[in-house]
Parts: sequence; structure tokens; C-alpha cells
Amino acid sequence: MSRTEARPQRPARSENSLGILFGISAYGLWGLLPLYFIILAPAGPVEIVANRVLWSLVFCALLLTAMRSWRPVLTALRTPQIVGPLTLAAMLIAVNWLVYTYGVTSGQAIEASLGYFINPIVSVLLGVLVLHEKLRPLQWTAIGMGVLAVIVLAVGYGSVPWIALTLAFSFGTYGFVKKKVGSRVDAVSSLSIETVVLAPIAAIVMLWLSSTGAATLTSEGTGHFWIMAASGVITAVPLIFFGAAARRLPLTTIGMLQYLAPVLQFLLALLVLHEEMPFERWIGFGLVWVGLALLTIDMVRTVRRQPRPARKPVPAPAANS
Repeated sequence: MSRTEARPQRPARSENSLGILFGISAYGLWGLLPLYFIILAPAGPVEIVANRVLWSLVFCALLLTAMRSWRPVLTALRTPQIVGPLTLAAMLIAVNWLVYTYGVTSGQAIEASLGYFINPIVSVLLGVLVLHEKLRPLQWTAIGMGVLAVIVLAVGYGSVPWIALTLAFSFGTYGFVKKKVGSRVDAVSSLSIETVVLAPIAAIVMLWLSSTGAATLTSEGTGHFWIMAASGVITAVPLIFFGAAARRLPLTTIGMLQYLAPVLQFLLALLVLHEEMPFERWIGFGLVWVGLALLTIDMVRTVRRQPRPARKPVPAPAANS
């Protein structure tokens, strides 16, 4: 027996385990984004988002070239049923990025994390308003908790938490729009088309900032330039990881993993950025967390009640002749 035959082979990692690793990586990177935006100072939110768009386009072009995957992108660009929804999606995600970056760089990262905490509740509410879906009792209770939390936080803040609400509704609507495209375009192609749509606006913004002396891309040293350039990788890699996770994991697992990002954002804002968390905010966040727990319970119950697909009978071994 040769050494190769005698060496025991490692069992292949299951698709579920790979999906969980990809999912944790995606949501973990999204959860650490506040640290990246703080490092980019003195760049403002408008410049950060403009660079994020332009460098994402460069990264996607390199990735598509390396993967030889230009054909799906070019085909999608010639399909109005795909380009239309992705154009709207690009505008929504640009608003989401801009408001989130503003929230983090202006010392309001806790409120920004709240936006992603209430996003699942907003998605359920959008299902009622847009798709006229009928909700189950636990879903209605979760929406009620979310509304009550916004009222409590509005009283505590002295104003409506517009950063959180804008993030929740923009990202929730973004998800609805992307569902219209469905599986007709992959994650990298989708991101590429969205950045193509936003790139002219981002280029004009950078030209305007440069002409007014407000751009920091080339004025803060080589290190700052390359950290800004890394925004393309930082934007695209989590999305690719998420796509890999979504293909391998059931919806319930993805639904639970999505809370990792706002939890990390909240902890960073509280423990690293030392933002204030008065008592009324704890009450508001507590109401949101209870609502999310109810949504999770409802989701798990619904999945368990669904009939499992019947197993295919194993054919009997043929008799030896």
C-alpha cells in the first residue's frame, strides 16, 4: 500500500458549515464597518460614499475579468427588466450608505445600529403595505413593539430617530427591489451594475470636492489614499460571502445570523466609541429586541410546520448474476 493510499482523507466540510462560516464572515465584516469609517477621518460621508462606489466598480471589473464573467453583466445590461430594478436598487443603497456613514462619523453609531435592528420589522411591515400580505399574530405584535420603540426613542431623543428609520426603510425597500430581479443575476454582476449606475454621480461628486479643496483622497498621504481605495474590497467581499451563505443555508439560519451585524455595531458604539446610552434608549432598544425575538420565534415555528419533502426510496441492489 502506498503512502498516498494509507493516508486518511479529511472529511469534506459540509455545505451547512461552509454556509455558516460565510454568513458569519459577511455579517461580521458589516458589523465592523464603523471602525473603518472612523479610520477614514478627515474624509466626510459624501466623499467616503463616492469613493466606495468608484473603487467598488474597479474591484468588480478586476473580479469579473479574473472570473471571466463579463457575459452575464453585459446580458443583464441589455435587459430592461433587470436594469430597471437594479437602477432603483442602486439609488436606495446609495441613500443607505450615505446616511449610515453620516451616522457613524457624526457620533450617532448607536442610532445607526438601531436601523438594522428594526429592519426585519420594517420588512414585515412593507410586506403588508406593498404586497398586501396577511400577518400572523406574532408578526403584528412585533410591528407594534417596533412602533412603540420608535415613540419611546423619539421622546428620549427629543426628535424622531430619522437616521434609524431611513436606514431601515431604505435597506428594507432595497431588499424588496432586489427580490424582483431574483436569480436572474448573480451577486457580483448585480453589484457591478449598481456601481455602474452610481459611478457617474460619484465621479461628479469627487470632481466637485476636488475643485473646492474639500477632497482628502490625495491630500492626506499615501496611507489614507490606499485605505480609501480599499473601500472597493470592503464593499464587495462581504456581499460575495453573503451570496455564498445564502446558497447554502435555510432562511431561518440567515435570519438569525443577520442580527450579528447590528449587535457588533451597537457594541462598538457603546464600548469603543463611548457613545451615550441613557435609560430611555435602553427601553427603546429593549422593545425592539423583544420584537425581533417574536419574529424569530414565528419564523422558526412557520418553518417547522412546513411539510418536509418525501425522501426518495433507495433502489434495492441488483442481484449478482
